Amino acid sequence: MKYLVTGGAGYVGSVVAQHLLEAGHEVTVLDNLSTGFREGVPAGAAFIEGDIRDAAKWLDPSFDGVLHFAAFSQVGESVVKPEKYWDNNVGGTMALLAAMREAGVRKLVFSSTAATYGEPEQVPIPESAPTRPTSPYGASKLAVDHMITGEAVAHGLAAVSLRYFNVAGAYGDCGERHDPESHLIPLVLQVAQGRRDAISVYGDDYPTPDGTCVRDYIHVADLADAHLLALAAAAPAEHLICNLGNGNGFSVREVIETVREVTGHPIPEVVAPRRGGDPAVLVASADTAREKLGWNPARADLAGIVADAWEFTRRIAKEH
Repeated sequence: MKYLVTGGAGYVGSVVAQHLLEAGHEVTVLDNLSTGFREGVPAGAAFIEGDIRDAAKWLDPSFDGVLHFAAFSQVGESVVKPEKYWDNNVGGTMALLAAMREAGVRKLVFSSTAATYGEPEQVPIPESAPTRPTSPYGASKLAVDHMITGEAVAHGLAAVSLRYFNVAGAYGDCGERHDPESHLIPLVLQVAQGRRDAISVYGDDYPTPDGTCVRDYIHVADLADAHLLALAAAAPAEHLICNLGNGNGFSVREVIETVREVTGHPIPEVVAPRRGGDPAVLVASADTAREKLGWNPARADLAGIVADAWEFTRRIAKEH
């Protein structure tokens, strides 16, 4: 099979592209490198430096499907620059869907997010939970989910949206290289490396066992497995939405302590005020993914996730 991976020079896209190659598929990565890295594109994948708005230049009937990761994803930035997120995440996806329609490519797996839910009413969060995003980023992803539903009904698209919770870890030569970095585990690892003096803990008075926010962490390789299963499960004229998470939560302080244990480094922490819009607990119900995709995360151990991320972080530091 032949697949186009948009945003395949980014963190999750590159790991999924690597999994596709290992499964024997032909892979073309389309990325404008605005946030991705050329060295992140796996060996064996064809690479096009370009924008998803121009996907019609490269999509043709030889492709069996598209895996769509190309998006801006900084929640804070989306609040101050909402137009950037509507233009790229929504406008870009509209152009991609039009290119797929024109080329007769009728299978799509979309990288969605738990940010579509906003402040949850129940935990673990099922797909039936109300979608009330608290940022333009989450709203832009939800808008795309609605677009895909319409495309499936009107034009027979076979589509699966995967709503990620907190993705972490690394796989081979693929890992997190965000700049600026906003994810907790790589930020704590930067402290272990001596690149950051301390880790900020945003609020220690939440209604949780240790007062810090609780999040559901999923290994990026487990996430990639779900994408390949989604390609197999996608059915014409249907849009399936699945949460991806372990169903278990770890607090900020548990993550910091795990990094201390894995790296052997002291991790100074500084308590800072709560950030607006940070729910106390975000944990996924992944029952739909288990039932519809046959997906079961195999790497749920937090120490293992941190160890993989630490190994990747040290290797990248040596290369640079």
